[in-house]
Amino acid sequence: MSDRYTIRTMTAGEVDQAVDWAAAEGWNPGLSDAGCFRAVDPDGFIGGWLNGRMISSISVVNYGDAYSFLGFYIVEEAHRGNGHGYALWQEAVKHAGDRLIGLDGVVAEQDNYRRSGFEFAYNNIRYGGAPKALDDAHVPSGVLITPLDGAAPDLADYDRKMFPAPRAAFLESWISTPGHLARAARAGDGGLLGYGVIRPCHTGFKIGPLFADDPAIARALARDLIAAADLGGRDVFLDVPEPNGDAGGLARDLALTPVFETARMYTGPAPTIDIPRIYGVTTFELG
Repeated sequence: MSDRYTIRTMTAGEVDQAVDWAAAEGWNPGLSDAGCFRAVDPDGFIGGWLNGRMISSISVVNYGDAYSFLGFYIVEEAHRGNGHGYALWQEAVKHAGDRLIGLDGVVAEQDNYRRSGFEFAYNNIRYGGAPKALDDAHVPSGVLITPLDGAAPDLADYDRKMFPAPRAAFLESWISTPGHLARAARAGDGGLLGYGVIRPCHTGFKIGPLFADDPAIARALARDLIAAADLGGRDVFLDVPEPNGDAGGLARDLALTPVFETARMYTGPAPTIDIPRIYGVTTFELG
């Protein structure tokens, strides 16, 4: 490996480049993902430079003191197999310290991640296609679907049940970013029963997160999100945890079909999250 290979934190523009690489790899990130991702942990995006040109990227984004998520692990194809990626990996994971680290990796690389201390938890499945109208997705009695403000005081507490760490700053950025549309399901007393976000991506739109107390609320949220977005005939994608059969059922009812899978893995015992209420993963890059 050349001694002219250097590793450092990426600038905002360099994170944009890493997102473009992810799009070229077929991961289909959102058009405004980079700024939202950096709002969590600007120091968690790390790149490798060979002779002054960035050839590799990785993110190890810290959520609080106990949890981190790894993504954007990419090496330019011409430079793979030369140790550059592994050197970047070793340097980047130091950023997580002693935090539990999660990732969504392609299933074929599962053994490689296991050698680095990760253990399989479950698969996530990406479904995609032209969505079918959910004509039977009636809002349950006593439930109201409304636009969601990223600063809603009860949002972070609700989200925490489905995510391993607090992420209020990310949620506020994710929901308020232009082009992102968010909807909440609320009970008559105003209590939050679910929420979802749809955003434009390099190809079509993605719904994520989609969290709900039950399948009927998830269906109503998905219907309203799709109706609110200006799809223009473009596809919709939904990433669902395989253990939640109702989430897979929702994707199939939307006439979406499996595109690919990832293996959700952790460096220690899987955190306690309410998978039955996860109908759409936020992103494969940040968990």
